[in-house]
Amino acid sequence: MERPSLEFNLPDTHEEGKLYVVDSLNNLNKLNVCPAESQRPLDEEESTGGTGENMAGSNTSNQCLFFVTFILTLIVSLALVSFVIFLIFQTRNEVDQISSRLLSEKKNIEELKKLNNIILKHLNQSGIKE
Repeated sequence: MERPSLEFNLPDTHEEGKLYVVDSLNNLNKLNVCPAESQRPLDEEESTGGTGENMAGSNTSNQCLFFVTFILTLIVSLALVSFVIFLIFQTRNEVDQISSRLLSEKKNIEELKKLNNIILKHLNQSGIKE
């Protein structure tokens, strides 16, 4: 009626296997529920004794850094928009000046054509022929 020693060890390894499976499922559940970023502070809390002082300081500094970066981005964007608006007005003024010059030159060309026609008619009427 002796039982081999393997029979006594089998229930223990079976229990250890169950514990290993349960631990693996718990770890998997932690990974699914808590993303990697939120898992990291939990690990830090465990290593620092759960005080959370390091997290609060880094969280505040991250928020401050984000706020400063956001304000600087807004200021740079405002400066760029202002510069673009200035360039638009400057370009509009230049185009208006060029348009007025072209209109005055067109009038001058029309007047020169009229004078040329008058001169040709006068020459034809006076009988000067080449």
